[in-house]
Amino acid sequence: MGATCSRDHPPALPSSPPAPVAVVSPQYCARRTVPLTVTKMPTMTFNGGDFTVTDDDANDGAAVLLVEGVWFSAGSCRVLHDAAGRPILTMERERKLFSMHRTWKVFRGDSTSSRDLLFTVKKTSIFQLKTSVGVFLAENTSEEACDFMIEGSYCFDFEGSCAFYHGNSNTMIAQMKREFSMLNVLLGKDTYSVTVFPNIDYVFITALVVILDDIDRNPLLHRRSYRSARTGHSHR
Repeated sequence: MGATCSRDHPPALPSSPPAPVAVVSPQYCARRTVPLTVTKMPTMTFNGGDFTVTDDDANDGAAVLLVEGVWFSAGSCRVLHDAAGRPILTMERERKLFSMHRTWKVFRGDSTSSRDLLFTVKKTSIFQLKTSVGVFLAENTSEEACDFMIEGSYCFDFEGSCAFYHGNSNTMIAQMKREFSMLNVLLGKDTYSVTVFPNIDYVFITALVVILDDIDRNPLLHRRSYRSARTGHSHR
């Protein structure tokens, strides 16, 4: 049975659950709104670029999180570190031939063992104009309904944006917007402004932003379908 990750509700207002949503750890759930800037730096390697994450409320501008690619991994693999360089999460994109589903698995620390799996992220179809991604916690083995959902116009748009929801509900837990500038284009950088609402795990949201960047970076995931939508043709 396929996962249910569609929302029939009207657009949500920013909100947050009454209890902390701690997917990675409660220590990453702030009582305040956390404004983050996620910057993908240009790279000459094949890992798609490394990321720095800063807290816009901090005065020093120092990175609070770092994300780097892993050489020679079987799929697209990145490790998210804290400011001291300690690994918090490992994100790995599965490579499955002839599959319409694109899957990323996220593990605790620098592990890729199934016992350390925290959550799975799935883009259910490559033939869709808007971004729609389901997130499934490790204990949700049936995956009949997603635990979190991402919706928006992130793909195909220089200044695309996405909203992050708790399950299939109308409860928005975070927002993201790509910041477009000619300087970034010239430097080969991407910058994302992220707003994480109170009591929401900001490391969890950061991992999802990195995965969304990977969705956008891989042309097989969406660009062919975008051209079809614009010209009125369908794929068979």
